[in-house]
Amino acid sequence: METTNQLLEQWREILENILKYYASLPYRYGDVKTCLIIGGDRNHFILLQEGWEDNRRVYGTITHAEIRDGKIWIHYDGIEDGITDELVAAGVPKDKIVLAFHPPEIREHTGYAVA
Repeated sequence: METTNQLLEQWREILENILKYYASLPYRYGDVKTCLIIGGDRNHFILLQEGWEDNRRVYGTITHAEIRDGKIWIHYDGIEDGITDELVAAGVPKDKIVLAFHPPEIREHTGYAVA
């Protein structure tokens, strides 16, 4: 049986690996970089893009996930198919993933955790 700390480390590694993959994908146009930012406590994971495309500033969050209260909270997921299927495929139970970008009354219908 895995301890809470082992599970926490496993989820951190899963999130980091998934987001590192997306950070490694080249931006199609312009001089834009994708950066993975991991909080000092290793519980916040933010994937963002910054740079220039056709004299236009590009800056924004692609994905923001947080490990909180024994669950992975997806605050924002701008990846085309999202990262939830990848989390589940890596072994994270659906009832441990909160789609925080949905209002609480909608979450109960998603098949994922409510909170």
